[in-house]
Amino acid sequence: MMDQPSMHELVEAVRAFIEQKAMPELKGHTAFHARVAANALAIVARQLERGEQANAEELAGLRALLGKEGSLEELNRDLCRAIRNGELDIVSPQLQQHLEHIARSKIEIDQPNYSGLRIARERDA
Repeated sequence: MMDQPSMHELVEAVRAFIEQKAMPELKGHTAFHARVAANALAIVARQLERGEQANAEELAGLRALLGKEGSLEELNRDLCRAIRNGELDIVSPQLQQHLEHIARSKIEIDQPNYSGLRIARERDA
């Protein structure tokens, strides 16, 4: 069985090559695209590292909020429907907590240096 290197390690190796070897030799538009590629690989690495747990937490939150079983996709559709139909609204503390938690999880993967995330972390500390 071939289990090394992991997908995460492969993505990190390519990202490190782009950032440390390729980018210093590039200029202009090509350098910009290399930075975009390195950033995309960083997002993929964080998704590989944390995505499964983030999805599991979101699913558990949806199940608790809606009081039923289903897939992540199904329950997100049900949540949208419940909000649209007025069955749930933002004054619900459980909905507020769920939305904040999933937004934060997504930002931690997509943009971990986002200033709003830093402020939220400081607020919670």
